[in-house]
Amino acid sequence: MRFSRRVWIAIPLFCFLAAIARTEEKSVKDPQKAESVYEFTVKNIDGKDVKLSQFKEKKDVLLIVNTASKCGFTKQYAPLMDVYKKYKDKGLIIIAFPANDFGQQEPGTADEIKTFCETQYNVKFPIMAKSVVKGEKQAPLFQYLTNAENPDFTGEIKWNFEKFLIDKKGKLIRRFRSKEEPDGEEIAKAIEKALAEKA
Repeated sequence: MRFSRRVWIAIPLFCFLAAIARTEEKSVKDPQKAESVYEFTVKNIDGKDVKLSQFKEKKDVLLIVNTASKCGFTKQYAPLMDVYKKYKDKGLIIIAFPANDFGQQEPGTADEIKTFCETQYNVKFPIMAKSVVKGEKQAPLFQYLTNAENPDFTGEIKWNFEKFLIDKKGKLIRRFRSKEEPDGEEIAKAIEKALAEKA
């Protein structure tokens, strides 16, 4: 059987593209081996894809928080907004991930969550789609975040409003439990240090 020149050119190209696809598939299937949050794509509260790699280009610092609307810590939305207002022009992005994994304290639909955040706390920072942040169905991003090395601790999220601070290279650099107030001194110092560092 004889192949045309076009076929001979197409075969190596196909193999190259297949290799890339396998690499991307591997990174999705094995999120714990990711190098940074920039490898992940998530859904926002409106169901649209959000590539976290966009923050690499902007050299932003990220504060990722798993949130809930009916929790004792829900009031932290207010200081989170204060922190966002204070540092957003310096490159801080707060990203909320509503989750119903703790006491079923985020039972609402996407529209209900969005309305609650906007009307009760005037939230202006990005809110993602409701996510699973622990257990067998844990979202890939949180598989990475809960296993990534950092100076604080690794392992499962214990409750709503835990906080993950990501540097300008997309690496997890600090973790804070729910009780740590977003506008507290320790978190403020960590944010300021991350913002001051070069990408």
